[in-house]
Amino acid sequence: MSELVSASAFDPLRLGGKALPLKALFVLAGTGFLALSSQISVPMVPVPITIQTFAVTMIGVIYGWRLGVVTILAWLAEAIVGLPVLANGAGGIAHFAGPTAGYLVSFPLIGGLAGWLAGRGWTGDRVVLSFLAHFSANILCLVIGAAWLATLIGLEKAVMLGVVPFLLGAVLKSALAAAVLKGIQDRVREPADLL
Repeated sequence: MSELVSASAFDPLRLGGKALPLKALFVLAGTGFLALSSQISVPMVPVPITIQTFAVTMIGVIYGWRLGVVTILAWLAEAIVGLPVLANGAGGIAHFAGPTAGYLVSFPLIGGLAGWLAGRGWTGDRVVLSFLAHFSANILCLVIGAAWLATLIGLEKAVMLGVVPFLLGAVLKSALAAAVLKGIQDRVREPADLL
């Protein structure tokens, strides 16, 4: 069964068999993509709306869950040391103790979850499952983020300010991710796959 999963695993960049130095370049490119995605934001209090979760789940799926998690952790390490890779060009350790800390901590988990589910066929032509993979990852992010936020402002406010405004975005980003991944699979499909 595991051979069947790995044989049909979604790997559009063919990263599975690449050498370590090339994978390191992809990690660096991935952190750049994550940093850029963080700059597309709508300022809100206490947590801004960004396309970070879209980028995080896409990295998990396209890179595979293992390399995806490494990439996300590398991006968070860049943030911790002060590089301006978070929303609105922010960086520094303080963001891992403030209102956004729970969301940031959830990112490796949600990227890993989306990638793990994609590795089991929840992507590409299986658009509904692809949507559900991304949506469940987005919901996990909101749950972890709100749990941390609740320690700062209380549960009711955390849900109203840290979950409710982001639900529609979670649906839209998940649908966009499923559509993009369907398009990617259609583009990279080999002629033998079409027979």
